[in-house]
Amino acid sequence: MADETPTDATTSHPLSAPRCFGDGTPLYERYHDEEWGFPVLDERALYERISLEAFQSGLAWITILRKRDAFREAFADFDAERVVRFGDDDVERLLANAAIVRNRAKIEATIANARALLELRERGTDLAELVWSFAPPEDQAAPAPASFADVAAQTPESKALAKALKAAGFRFVGPTTAYASMQACGLVNDHLASCPIRPRVAAARAAATHGTGT
Repeated sequence: MADETPTDATTSHPLSAPRCFGDGTPLYERYHDEEWGFPVLDERALYERISLEAFQSGLAWITILRKRDAFREAFADFDAERVVRFGDDDVERLLANAAIVRNRAKIEATIANARALLELRERGTDLAELVWSFAPPEDQAAPAPASFADVAAQTPESKALAKALKAAGFRFVGPTTAYASMQACGLVNDHLASCPIRPRVAAARAAATHGTGT
């Protein structure tokens, strides 16, 4: 009988168990194996993730992944110093771009968030520093979930992060979107207990939080 063990889309190495999500869709598999839950400490990358999580609201994440390259092209590779210069003509241009999610509120929030990011920087605070200050201490981390039914949609930390981001001028960053960003960017490890990628994420998070003092 042929080996039916799921394989990693990038390395083709057998995985010991099914993924939390994404099996059977190479793009989703790569995102699961290489990105989701791994620490993101770069300011631009965090801005991109927060923006895409906002665009994802009400949609399937795979929809956003399939449009990710188009989003990057449309929003100047999420370079906040370029996005902040977008004006009304750019908003109309983006609303006419069928390759992305055409939602005025989300488009305008992404531009406003570039402004908020730069204002944070002017005050001497990096977006990564702000976001990671809300990572739960390792000794208070939630147990590994057995299923996604065990994973909360929002947490006290995500509520606090959303409040802090809003106070800094960010838009479209409610507690649920904030928690999705925390999951995606490695502030928490919500890979299921049975997921073969969970130990890799745990090791990466340990190294990152040790380096940041979190």
